[in-house]
Amino acid sequence: MLSSKSLPEQGVHVFNIGPHIIDSHAVLAPMAGVTDLPFRKLCLRFGAGLAASEMVTSDVRLWNSRKSSLRLAHDDEASPRAVQIAGGDPEMMVQAAQLNVANGAEIIDINMGCPAKKVCKKAAGSALLANETLVAEILSSVVAAVEVPVTLKIRTGTATDCRNGVRIARMAEQAGIQALAVHGRTRACAFRGNAEYDTIAEIVQAVSIPVLANGDIDSAERAQAVLDYTGAQAVMIGRAAQGRPWIFQEINHFLRTGKSLPAPTLGHIEQLLCEHIAALQAFYGEVMGPRIARKHVGWYLKTLPGAEAFRKTFNKLECAKQQHASIQNYFEMLRLNEDKAA
Repeated sequence: MLSSKSLPEQGVHVFNIGPHIIDSHAVLAPMAGVTDLPFRKLCLRFGAGLAASEMVTSDVRLWNSRKSSLRLAHDDEASPRAVQIAGGDPEMMVQAAQLNVANGAEIIDINMGCPAKKVCKKAAGSALLANETLVAEILSSVVAAVEVPVTLKIRTGTATDCRNGVRIARMAEQAGIQALAVHGRTRACAFRGNAEYDTIAEIVQAVSIPVLANGDIDSAERAQAVLDYTGAQAVMIGRAAQGRPWIFQEINHFLRTGKSLPAPTLGHIEQLLCEHIAALQAFYGEVMGPRIARKHVGWYLKTLPGAEAFRKTFNKLECAKQQHASIQNYFEMLRLNEDKAA
C-alpha cells in the first residue's frame, strides 16, 4: 500500500553530498520538462533521497522567461535543494551557479550527460565529454566559485569506442566534485540499446566520491542488481519515475527487506494522480496547468485498460474541473470492469 515518505527509515545514512545526508539509495534524475517543483515534491514524499531541478541554461540572459522562472522556483522545497545547470562556457557556468546559490540552491549539479541535439550543438551536455580540458576548467571554476557542494552528471563517454568516463570521473574528483551520477550509455547511444554497467563499476573503483548509477533501472529488483554489480552508493531513476513516483518507495522497501511492496490499487493511483494534476494546475496556472498535466496523465495510465482511447478525449480538455471529472469517470469505469470480472 502506498504511503508517502514511510520509507526509508528516518535516520538512515546512505551517503553525503558535502554536509547533506542522503537517506535513500534512490534519487530522482533531473529531466527537462518533467522534474518541475510539483513532481520533485511528490518524489521526495515517496522516498527519493534527492530531487534536482530541471536543467537550467547557464545563459542568465534567458532567465527572464516564464519557463526559466518556474524552473528556478524552490517554494517550500525540502532541503537539500539541488539545481542542475548546463553550458559550455566556464564564466557563464560560474555566474549561473552563483546566482542559483543566491536564489536558494544548496547543491549545484553540472550537466555533462544530456544527449539532446539542441544542447550538444551548443557544446554543452554530453558534448563536453569530447573536450577534457574544457571539462576540467568548468568543474574547477564552478567548484571554486560557490560554497555549496557541486555534483556532476555524465555519460560513459562520447561513443562506444571512446568511453572516457573513468578519466572524467578522476578529473571530477580532483576538481572537488562531491558526487557523480553516471548514465550507462555514451553520447552517441542517446537512449538507444541497453545501458551498460561495466564502466560505472570501473568508475566506482576509480574514485572515492559517491557514484550514482543511472540507466534502465525500472524496478526495485533491477535497482538491487545494479547496486550489487557496480558498487555504486545509489541509483538514479529517470524515465521509470514518470507516472510512477512510488518507485522510490518500492526500491527503498526492497533494499531494506528483500520483499516487494504490493502494487498500488486503482484507488491509490486515482488519488495520487488527482493530487498531482491539482498541484500542476496550481503551479502553472489555469491555462498551462491543464496542458502540462496531459503528459503526466498519459504516463500514469499507460499500462491501464483503455488508456489510449481515454487520452485522446482527455487531451482535448482545457479546464481543470473537466480534467478531474474525466479522471474520476475513467477510474470508476475501471472499478466496474474489475467487479464484473471478479
